[in-house]
Amino acid sequence: MAKIPMRRGGGGPFPPIAEYGFLSDCESNCLVAPSGNVEWMCVPRPDAPSMFGAVLDRAAGGFRFGPDRTFIPAGRRYLPGTNVLETTWQTPTGWLIVTDCLVVDRWHRTHRRSKTHRRTPGDWDAAHVLLRLARCEHGEVDLSLVCEPNFDYGRSPESWCYEGNDYSTGVISHAGSDPGPSSLLSLRLRTDLRLGFDGRRALARTTLREGDTAFVALTWRAEDPMLPDSYQQACSAVERTTEFWRQWLSRGTFPDHPWRQHLQRSALALKGLTYAPTGALLAAATTSLPETPQGERNWDYRYSWIRDSTFALWGLYTLGLDSEANDFFSFIADVAENADDIQVMYRVGGEPRIDEEILGHLSGYDGATPVRIGNEAAKQRQHDVWGVILDSVYLHTRSRDYLSERLWPVLVRLVEAAAEHWQEPDRGMWEVRGKPQHFTVSKMLCWVALDRGRRLAQMRGDYATAERWSEIAAEIHADVLAKGVDDRGVFTQYYGSAALDASVLLMPLLGFLPPTDDRVKATVLAVADELTVDGLVLRYRTDQTDDGVAGEEGAFLICSFWLVSALVEIGEVTRARQLCERLLSLASPLDLYAEEIDPADGRHLGNFPQAFTHLALINAVMYVIRAEDGDSYTRPSSAG
Repeated sequence: MAKIPMRRGGGGPFPPIAEYGFLSDCESNCLVAPSGNVEWMCVPRPDAPSMFGAVLDRAAGGFRFGPDRTFIPAGRRYLPGTNVLETTWQTPTGWLIVTDCLVVDRWHRTHRRSKTHRRTPGDWDAAHVLLRLARCEHGEVDLSLVCEPNFDYGRSPESWCYEGNDYSTGVISHAGSDPGPSSLLSLRLRTDLRLGFDGRRALARTTLREGDTAFVALTWRAEDPMLPDSYQQACSAVERTTEFWRQWLSRGTFPDHPWRQHLQRSALALKGLTYAPTGALLAAATTSLPETPQGERNWDYRYSWIRDSTFALWGLYTLGLDSEANDFFSFIADVAENADDIQVMYRVGGEPRIDEEILGHLSGYDGATPVRIGNEAAKQRQHDVWGVILDSVYLHTRSRDYLSERLWPVLVRLVEAAAEHWQEPDRGMWEVRGKPQHFTVSKMLCWVALDRGRRLAQMRGDYATAERWSEIAAEIHADVLAKGVDDRGVFTQYYGSAALDASVLLMPLLGFLPPTDDRVKATVLAVADELTVDGLVLRYRTDQTDDGVAGEEGAFLICSFWLVSALVEIGEVTRARQLCERLLSLASPLDLYAEEIDPADGRHLGNFPQAFTHLALINAVMYVIRAEDGDSYTRPSSAG
């Protein structure tokens, strides 16, 4: 059985992945351990080098704000409808509440344009401030502050110095950690406590009595830093941040159902994984959290995978939260407008180069090495990417009856790429690092690209192009039916293979075949019965797939949620609900999900929080709710 890390904080053993809290301002994000220690944060962008990296090595930097000598909180929650985290502490002498957020404030750039925003500005903007408030509710509590950045993934410790004539503000700087136009990153720490410095450690300590308060704010904004000067100003910043999240969530449509909170938390997680200046969506907030305990399946997910992003839009669209799609499609146009084809992933600013590097100086989460930054998969050929883009664009175009003239030439090139390359092997949806294969789902998603392209061309009145693409789509469809099915009538991982692959669950969800087709039913039931461990779905069996990496992995949560949706499609609603209830019960204490679950003990594995998982949760939950209400729920893009 996998070793469970001890649940302590600060410099102690690693907390379980599922116990981290996630904060975001839609430009930066961070993870907060139960101990109150910020253990992962990269600024000024989520794909920049870390300044707090304790999640990957206990010496790689952290920022703790909480009771002295007490590391296990009495309770943690998000303020309802927000990504604002509240932690309640009981110490031997009193009770303390700490509130954490990355501040979102009203748009403030009234005299000068942003250097990073390429999308249309809204009413709100990231303030680039990590804000932490403490209030003693009863008795008295010894409060401790330790802010210890270690820049460039723990390779560049610097020293704090005072700013001004009092003890309230400190500054620490590092050259060369910003991937953007600036080469200098400066942090400014302000508090109503008395700061002291010990090299890279900024320290403060005081005793709060009932009704007493304290705050600390950390900013990396170089120009016009928006730091509060008092606890009252800090509270106002939290209130405005709360207003932003609740205002955004109120635009959605959520069923009056016991599972509503799971839908809302997943929507907030997806929104928190956006990068507002460009419209990019992150696959996850972290790098190298292991898919195998103490194993080597450790990858960097802090980039915008085209597949993950478009799938995420499906989930948000399902809830009526579709404005993010416009920004992301503009991001697609930005990165592909002058390119012959599109990459699998990009940096959040749209940069195509994502070189992979191993950080040998880091011990890894709970001893899992290597720690990787960058991702070599950016150079792979993955033929599903064309289909997921075309499907998402078609989904949104149908609902709005509008397609950007700037985007259409990009889509034409993507459809033509699918038409040209669909007969070639690729690395597949799961980015295997072994031999390329003729993956069944890659072929199916090439069909999706041609099919959705055909429909979009018809909507534009280009019937000649629509007819040509329709003929190629029919050819792909026939090829998959002829070569992607085994003797049992079950779709397999790749042509000529007997191995199962959970990605084939997408076939009925994307309308490749109707759910009444015997091959669809046989495939869904085969995955449910043969590609599961204790009822949870594997991507594939690692001993049957040449993925180029040693070791096993946990059950992939997105695949289990796909199975819920597919079971509903084939009429197995009771079985679907039972599986959905179990998956929802496996959520983290804060209703978040990593990429995988260890079926043996329910431990979360992989990067966190994972966009793929949360989008699949939304679709699966809506499938079950609609089915039990007697409504037929089919994704609009799979309709004729």
